[in-house]
Amino acid sequence: MSSPFIRIEKSVPHSPYPLIPSVPNSTMPSISVSLSLKPMSSLSSFLSSLSSLPHTVRDTEVPLLFREPYILSGYRPVGHSWSFYFLSLFQIHNETINVWSHLLAGVCVALRFSVFAVMYGLGLYLDLACLPLVYYVLSLLTYLCCSATAHLLQSHSELAHYALFFLDYVGVAVYQYGCALALYFYSSDPAWRRSRVGEVFLPAAALLAWLSCACCCFAKLSYLHPYPLHRKLCQVVPTGLACLLDSSPVAHRLVSRTWGDDPAMTLHAIQVLLFLLAAFFFSCPMPERFFPGHCDIIGHGHQLFHFLLSLCTLTQQEAVFEDFLSRRASLTREYGECRLQVAAVSFPALVFCSVLTAVIMRRLVERRLRKEDSWGEEVERG
Repeated sequence: MSSPFIRIEKSVPHSPYPLIPSVPNSTMPSISVSLSLKPMSSLSSFLSSLSSLPHTVRDTEVPLLFREPYILSGYRPVGHSWSFYFLSLFQIHNETINVWSHLLAGVCVALRFSVFAVMYGLGLYLDLACLPLVYYVLSLLTYLCCSATAHLLQSHSELAHYALFFLDYVGVAVYQYGCALALYFYSSDPAWRRSRVGEVFLPAAALLAWLSCACCCFAKLSYLHPYPLHRKLCQVVPTGLACLLDSSPVAHRLVSRTWGDDPAMTLHAIQVLLFLLAAFFFSCPMPERFFPGHCDIIGHGHQLFHFLLSLCTLTQQEAVFEDFLSRRASLTREYGECRLQVAAVSFPALVFCSVLTAVIMRRLVERRLRKEDSWGEEVERG
């Protein structure tokens, strides 16, 4: 017997998408809330970690090794965990600008080179003509990263202080020789290369780069507060000679050429000016010498040195890029593959020698600190 009720079924059109099972409305708010709370809880824990960091202290509360002339406050206490010094990247202290200026410059260098490589095909193939440019950019990133790391973490302990600044000096030596390679192959004129300086340029640049690393490490190891004048001379003289030699191709070009037909000339001139200003603030503790305690966080000479050196690096990179584009096609024919191959081997050799020097100096420091500790224990027992 048929039912008196008629069942009507609505036809549902076929959908190409799979049916999604419905979720009860009661569970939806809890899912969205839990998803939104996860980043919030991570952020709150990060902020609480920052707020729990020890406050900065005055110069009288840190050992002599960590003090800088005329900088009276903003020091991080010594002897805390490594995590404290990593997190101090987001804390205000007298090294904050030193760290961030070189970190941001390193990011700019890497991004600019990536764009340049994509635009001009360096990512598609790498020949001998490109190798000095790659070494140059690697040397920029090396010195910027080593410098930022040293200034960020050096307050951990006496051994860390010495070892990290030895690493910083390695970065300086690597940059000096990477810069010498780029300026020799891309920015020099034939007349300069035929001169006496041009004939000995690359081996002399490698020797002075290593010597600047070794002398800076020796000065750091040998002289304590109050720093004598010959400590600064031991650092500045070999480094200054290396920089004078490395910039000689550009100096010859600036003097002997007209600037109008070469877009790189203005960039090279600006870079030289910025470097001279940076060298002045590195050599002289100004303006904090005249305002002790007033330039501790912002405005002391080493911060100005870092800032000007970052601008100098970015300007020089643009100038080298311009020179590379104008020389790339004829580079192998002009210099020969043999000279480019020697340069390709000499760069890692310089890196190895500089790192080895820093490792030896670190072991000397470790031995000296161990002797000082044992001597202190004997005095306490006696």
